[in-house]
Amino acid sequence: MIDGAGTSPTGPMNGTDAGEPRGLLVLICTYNERHTLPVLVEQILRLLPEAHILVVDDGSPDGTGEWAAGRQQADPRLRALVRPGKRGLGTAIREGMRHAIQHRYAWLVNLDGDLSHDPQAIAQMTVLQAECDIAIGSRYVAGGALRNCSWRRVVISRSANTLARAIVGGEIQDCSSAFRMYRVAMLEGIALDGIQATGYGFLEEVLALILREGGRVIETPITYTEREHGTSKLSLRKAWSTLSALIRIGRIVRGSGRRHLAP
Repeated sequence: MIDGAGTSPTGPMNGTDAGEPRGLLVLICTYNERHTLPVLVEQILRLLPEAHILVVDDGSPDGTGEWAAGRQQADPRLRALVRPGKRGLGTAIREGMRHAIQHRYAWLVNLDGDLSHDPQAIAQMTVLQAECDIAIGSRYVAGGALRNCSWRRVVISRSANTLARAIVGGEIQDCSSAFRMYRVAMLEGIALDGIQATGYGFLEEVLALILREGGRVIETPITYTEREHGTSKLSLRKAWSTLSALIRIGRIVRGSGRRHLAP
């Protein structure tokens, strides 16, 4: 579906489904990822041929959304939602979560569209489905790593995670990782529309809500590789936005206690 175009694709991803939940939906939120998205989509479909992919693009001027819209015509496993203008990572992820709920998927995996996340790690997450409600691809547990990252990114990321861990996670080492697998039934139980953060703070806010509902969290190690094409989307302004979200999240956590790391 292209937002505002008045058309939607035919095929198995169209409409609201009844009956048993589907399997896995992979969500890729994009802005100016034209060089990397085709490579990532091919990797995912080769590794997970039964999975479906949803691309949510914020009107990328480099043609990312147009590529995704064209690809969906050739492959019913992919669907594109192209939104006019930049609305923020958090709102894009929320669109993907709504789609997963509406179309009755069992699991939703979110990862970046710039090849900083290796899709092969999805297999590590899927084997944990019986043990968790959210699996986090973690840079900061044993076996996790950051590769080719500038000192500025490392400082911002580690500082934000130290604060987020104190407020949100307790024992969770990587509260801000965008590489995650969610049990869709758990997402149905939280108020997605009530999440105020529109940027990276969305990640911590939705995690806090899942923990408040007793969701089980597992971290699995990943290597995050700094993007080779384009420029990093992490900035001090976005870090400040995340800090504002964490202040709100503190009120959620104080009313619920910290729980539940899966054993």
